[in-house]
Amino acid sequence: MSYNVDSDLEIMVRKATERISENMHIVANEPSLAFYRLQQHVRKAINPMVDLRSEVNKLHAELQGRCYDMEYAAGALKSMNNADESFANIRENLKNAIFLKQQLKYEESRRKKVDSSSVYKRLSAHITLDLPELPELSDVVRETANRVESIMNKATHSSTS
Repeated sequence: MSYNVDSDLEIMVRKATERISENMHIVANEPSLAFYRLQQHVRKAINPMVDLRSEVNKLHAELQGRCYDMEYAAGALKSMNNADESFANIRENLKNAIFLKQQLKYEESRRKKVDSSSVYKRLSAHITLDLPELPELSDVVRETANRVESIMNKATHSSTS
């Protein structure tokens, strides 16, 4: 019976050592399994995370650019508030320029009226020579009067310019 007890004891010890060995194996390999699972998770998650990170950086740069644009626009609006005086001066200068242009047109039209009633034209209109022997003489006198008048007009316009 001692042999039987020893054999039972040996079976029990063997089972116990197998369980201990199995547990030691599980305990020894469990961290590597956990690290393997972590590695898989990181490999699956890293690409989308990198893509999202680059998109966030791009959006940040765009947002920063738009913020600079808004600051510039706000500064421009503030400076436009100070431009009222300049616009008033421009308006006054435009009014003065229009008035002076109207005066120049009036003076020019007045000169044209004076030129149209020129002494030479009036004189040539009154010269009527009825010389049957020289019919071309009256035409020549009128043509000469027109030439003298055009020369006088050119002289007066060049002296005023």
